[in-house]
Amino acid sequence: MCGIIGVSGVPDAARLAYLGLYALQHRGQESAGIVAVDQEGMARSHRGMGLVAENFDDQNLAELPGDVAVGHTRYSTTGSTVLANAQPCSVNTRCGPLSIAHNGNLINAGTIKHELVARGAIFTGSSDTEVLVHLIARSAGATVEDQIRDALEQVDGAYSLVITVGRTMYAVIDSRGFRPLVIGRLSSGIVVASETCALDLIGASITCELRPGDFVRIEDGQVTHLPRLAPRPVSRCVFELVYFARPDSTVFGKSVDGVRRELGRQLAREKPAPAGEVVFSVPDSSNAMALGFSEASGIKLEHGLIRNHYVGRTFINPTQALRVAKVKIKFNPVREVIQGKSVVVVDDSLVRGNTSKELVQMIRAAGAREVHLRLGSPPITGPCHYGIDTPTREELIGATHSIEEIREFLAVDSLGYLSLEGMVTAAGKDTGFCHACFSGKYPTTTPDDLVQLRHTKPLIATLA
Repeated sequence: MCGIIGVSGVPDAARLAYLGLYALQHRGQESAGIVAVDQEGMARSHRGMGLVAENFDDQNLAELPGDVAVGHTRYSTTGSTVLANAQPCSVNTRCGPLSIAHNGNLINAGTIKHELVARGAIFTGSSDTEVLVHLIARSAGATVEDQIRDALEQVDGAYSLVITVGRTMYAVIDSRGFRPLVIGRLSSGIVVASETCALDLIGASITCELRPGDFVRIEDGQVTHLPRLAPRPVSRCVFELVYFARPDSTVFGKSVDGVRRELGRQLAREKPAPAGEVVFSVPDSSNAMALGFSEASGIKLEHGLIRNHYVGRTFINPTQALRVAKVKIKFNPVREVIQGKSVVVVDDSLVRGNTSKELVQMIRAAGAREVHLRLGSPPITGPCHYGIDTPTREELIGATHSIEEIREFLAVDSLGYLSLEGMVTAAGKDTGFCHACFSGKYPTTTPDDLVQLRHTKPLIATLA
């Protein structure tokens, strides 16, 4: 999962991209980068490890002139956490400077990479995005658009892309539509971003959300819709609405806040907690779910946990050790709310279980008499191959333990998951969703060794 943004036809585009990345920081915290293109078509870039604010200041933004820019904030699902994998990827090609910002995961990237290496290709990193760079550069297509299309016809999986070739920008989303991408207008310029919250921050008006398979060219303030990619069954990631997207965004045509409130109401109907005296969320992604649960159940909503907002999202940290350590500094219980009470704790999901166990211990230590955990999604029973870091089934507590075993492990008095049908109903049955990590119904075939291929070291041009 990553955040991407493109700005075209707006002076000082890099600064706008920088602001947009601030709004998309929740989508990735490992690295950030911006490539800017000036009036002569010269591309300049700055990338670094860590948060957006840690990588950019007035000085390096001033060194990125131009009215075209593409930005990226990374959460790794393919490739290790190193600077070589920071995006946007940027190279010089026969058609001019090419830059790519990618959100998603290509499930056949490992196979293609091995084939390219065998033919002499040299890779500088281990991300799947670099595969696209090579495919575009090697394509025999007559035009840039033909070359991009040729490359995309060879890959499978999830991709929402912002690409610049010279001063021309392209935006494209895979035919299944796994990841969101929206277009907005700012004065005479165009802005493309992963979520509408980025457009809101920079003052751009929302024009449209790209549909699955959309392929557009952006140049001179104009958006031209090119022939769409070959159609496939729509499989939009339901976890975008459950967890990843910001609540103030509109994703897949749905208000994220509205969907999460309905998830909470549905959860209260399916898994009531009649013994509960207060209900509160694990902030921030489940705030609206707790509100919906309170509305449907009549249990008083409180702020039982206070979040330190100077700490990032625990789930998207690259190691389990970091995820557990951050729980203690990220949340603090409000004893006056919790002490002596039977509390209902609403969270969006349960992935590995270790961070939730730490959280329950913290709530117990604050004096809770009973702890009832309610989750706004079903048990996660399989890995995501399309851009979320759940690489192995063995890591997923919902895949290897019964609900009673999970309840005992977490040391809660009761545990309730929302059903798959309840989740899809709340998210909107009119939208085709991918819920493979919950249901095991994957919309693509996947290589048996996909997990290993996703985390390999960079390949070099050798057959040894």
